[in-house]
Order: sequence, then C-alpha cells, then structure tokens
Amino acid sequence: MISLDSYSTFVVASLVLLLGRKLVASLDILRAYSVPEPVIGGLVAALLLFGVHSASGQGIRFDASLSTPLMLTFFASIGLNADLASLRRGGRPLLVFLAVVVGLLVMQNTLGLVLAKLLGLDPLFGLLAGSITLSGGHGTGLAWGAVFSEKYGLTSAPELALACATFGLVLGGLIGGPVARFLATKVKPAEAASETSDPGAFEEPGAVRLITAPALIETLALFSVCLLLGQQMAEALKGSALELPSFVCVLFVGVLLRNVLAALGWYVVFERCVSVLGNVSLSLFLAMALMSLRLWELATLALPMLILLASQTALMATYAIVVTFKVMGRNHDAAVIAAGHCGFGLGATPTAIANMQAVTERFGPSRVAFLIVPMVGAFFIDLANALTIKLFLALPFLR
Repeated sequence: MISLDSYSTFVVASLVLLLGRKLVASLDILRAYSVPEPVIGGLVAALLLFGVHSASGQGIRFDASLSTPLMLTFFASIGLNADLASLRRGGRPLLVFLAVVVGLLVMQNTLGLVLAKLLGLDPLFGLLAGSITLSGGHGTGLAWGAVFSEKYGLTSAPELALACATFGLVLGGLIGGPVARFLATKVKPAEAASETSDPGAFEEPGAVRLITAPALIETLALFSVCLLLGQQMAEALKGSALELPSFVCVLFVGVLLRNVLAALGWYVVFERCVSVLGNVSLSLFLAMALMSLRLWELATLALPMLILLASQTALMATYAIVVTFKVMGRNHDAAVIAAGHCGFGLGATPTAIANMQAVTERFGPSRVAFLIVPMVGAFFIDLANALTIKLFLALPFLR
C-alpha cells in the first residue's frame, strides 16, 4: 500500500477535478444529466485504482485529514446562504412542498429498512440507501457514512454512501424529464413569460458582484465562526437526546449567524463569495472521497444495492406523479415542481434545476417552481432530513 501525505492528496484531488471538468466538457451525456465534475473525475480515478489493484494487488492510501474541514465548510455555506426572510416570498406553496418532501423522506427510509431486512442486510445500510444519500446527496451521505462507520461499526459506510449517491444522481436526471412530460400532457400549457416580469436568480445568472480581498476575509471569518461554534455545539450535545452530527450543528450556526446579523443590521452576507468558497470545498471534498473509493470492497454488495436503488427510483417516480403533482395543484407549475422533486429526491439540487430548465424550455416557464424548489432543495431539505434520520435512528432495532 502506497501512502500519500496531505499535500500529495491535495494535488491528486486538484488533478481529479481538472479531469472531471475535461470529461464533462467533452461528453454530451454527462452535461445532459448534470453529472458534477468532481463526481465523474473521482469515479474515473477510483476505477483506475481498481484496475491497478486487480492487476497488481497494490493500492494507494490518501491522507484524509483535510476531508472533515472541507465538508464542514460546505455545510456552513448552506447555512450562511439561508435567508429565512425568503420564506415569506415562497408563502404557502413552499410550506406545502416542504411537507411533501418530508413525506418522501419517511417513505424512502421505510422502504430502505424493509428491503434491507428482506435482503439480509444491516438495517443501517437501508438508511444509507434511503433519504441519507438520495435526498441528501453526496455531502450528506458521506457525513452520515462517517457517523455510521465510527459510531455503529458499519464497514465501508462512506464508500456505500458515495455509490448510492452517485447512482441516485444519474437516476434523478433520467426520470425527471419523462415524469414531467407525462404530467405536462394532463395540464394546460403555460402562458408566455412577460417581458417586464422580474427575472429570478436562475433566469438571470449573469448579475454578479466582484469578490474583493476584504469581502473574502470577511467571509472566511464567518466560516471560521461557524466551524468553531458548530463543533462546540456538537460536543456539548454529545450523549444527550439532542445529539447531532457536527455538520448539522455547523449548518445551524450558519443559519443563525446570517439571519441574526441581518436582523440587527450589522452585516449582510455576501452570498456569491459564500457560494464560491462552499462549492470549492464541496468539489475538493467529493474528489478526495471518490478517488479514495475501494471498489473491490463493494463487489459483494453490488446486487443488493441495485435492488435497493431500482426500488427507490420506482418510489420516486410514483410519488412525484401521485403525490407531488396532485398536492401542488395538478397544473403546469406542479408538473415542473414534480420534475424538480425527482432531481433532488434522488440526486441533488443542481439536477433538480437542470430537470426544470429542460421542462420549461419545452412546455413554458414556471416562476413558482424556480422559487420554491431551490429553496427547499438547497437548505430546508438538509434540516428536515437530519431530523428524519435522527427519528429513524431512535428505533429500537437500529441500536
């Protein structure tokens, strides 16, 4: 086994990101399904290492010391970008959609536990193949995978989480369009957008603000406070009924910090700078995690994992048609929201946005969908998912 230190690991992770960017730019299918650059780059690296291990029995051990700070920085960025005042703009549809999303979280975990029992697997694996990785995505999956590995002794939990999240990402992009096209035939076409209408963030992404050195220093200070107070909160809650993983506490501190500072009129968070640093941290974190995958250790779980993911995909498509579409109004907006729900119910918020953009380009705009889906998918889902997972972990047979 060849061991690399933290600097060498960082260099390899950077090269993996560049490889992923090149592959996404070169292959239309990767762009079509919005596969993130660190995901494809990391998977290619993992496959190459799998080939080396199969041929020679040799492997590479990467230094994971930077992984946790990068992961926590990403979750801090979610909290710092969460403007609770936006809840008023979303109104009742946002709250209704959040309730619909929570319903899916419960069903995903229930299905995962039932199938894990039937397949003779550890029930914790059923949770990993449930809302943790599917509605939660790679970042949440890896965070909880580490908890399952350290606290509950579930072997290869981080690797299993990555595999489930990656397959879910692709499947979420695959079913979103067909589901929306099926629903669009049942509703009236959308009216054309008014030229004077106020464009949303996703309709006008070119409006930017320069990131200056002072703004960067201010943002780094916010991140530092989130990581410090979040980890202290996690340590204080450890062993109590309210115990939460560090990343959830860091996210919560970010929400409080951003909204309290705004309410007092002391400081307005520079969202673009926060997003840039958060995305960089997530990309490096995913690259390091994926390139460290020991695929040979997952071979024995290949068939059970495929059964679980196929069942979860069928559940997502059915739920989007039967529940999301009907509860959200049975109209064009509801069809677009259903497509977005497929995107982050199995994959991630970027997949949800890609699904909705593809649908609205063909069937007409939906301002409601582009207002509430990103808000729920980028922030509220993480808090709701964390609480749902905690409730399921409290079940007696999981201890």
